[in-house]
Amino acid sequence: MTPVRSAPAGRTGVYHVPVLLDPVLVLLGNAHTVLDCTLGGGGHSAALVDQGARVTGIDRDPRALAAARERLTEAERAGSFRALLGNYADLERAGLAQAELFDGILLDLGVSSHQFDDPGRGFTFREGAPLDMRMGDDASVDAAGLLNTIDEIDLSALLRNFADEPRAARLAREIVRRRERRAFATADDLVDAIRAVLGPRSGAPDFARIFQAVRIAVNDELVGLERALPVLRDRLLPDGVLAIISYHSGEDRLVKHAFRSWSTACTCPPRLPMCTCDNVALGETLTRRAIVADDTEVATNPRARSAKLRAWRRAS
Repeated sequence: MTPVRSAPAGRTGVYHVPVLLDPVLVLLGNAHTVLDCTLGGGGHSAALVDQGARVTGIDRDPRALAAARERLTEAERAGSFRALLGNYADLERAGLAQAELFDGILLDLGVSSHQFDDPGRGFTFREGAPLDMRMGDDASVDAAGLLNTIDEIDLSALLRNFADEPRAARLAREIVRRRERRAFATADDLVDAIRAVLGPRSGAPDFARIFQAVRIAVNDELVGLERALPVLRDRLLPDGVLAIISYHSGEDRLVKHAFRSWSTACTCPPRLPMCTCDNVALGETLTRRAIVADDTEVATNPRARSAKLRAWRRAS
């Protein structure tokens, strides 16, 4: 794998700065047809089109889809790009034919720069921002609705599992106590609850971690990813590559374990003298360790700080 470099200035977009662009282009360098499952503003897709690929982009956010189509108008006219509204966890509902396969598939999980920077979308803990966090209209409840109705035990599990919060039970209890007096509506409500439990020294890293956990629950992200992984694998042509950028330990763990499982041939217990399972590896993991952004990219795009890129190639 070539060293990770920051994206050249000409490749960055107003809507979304593509994370780990150069290694993505290397990993998908031989792909003629690419499925970009998280289109966002089209930064990765535009670079892949420039590299000669024919790209199908999917996004559950209508505004992101509109921005990407505007950015890639010429490519769409030329037939090298098309955009579909939908969730990558349900490709057929998004309009993708069941028989359509690809040389490369890309997932850039998490929130795009534009979604995060738009206070009206409610992904941020800025003062007065609404507690929304829905990535698309397919989400059944917004963050306020979730925090105002979820059972205390389930909320504690959410905070513990998605935010690695050691005081999850106390924070869940505090949220329930506060919502009984007044329903949660803005980011301030959740920030105040966090400060009440974690103390006055709690700050942006704590808020970001807990807000991310709520966002993951609102958009059913981990469940959707787990369901989608084998489906995306089976959408690859022989020698096709699946590249996934994750920003959360739970996401990365799912990806790492899936790739390891698919790359394993024999699954017999180690004490057996000979293989009896006759399993065949489905492909090979291309990234022994996750690729991360270097200091230069993080300086120009702080969102890249927590990004981890892993890739897997289907067998011939």
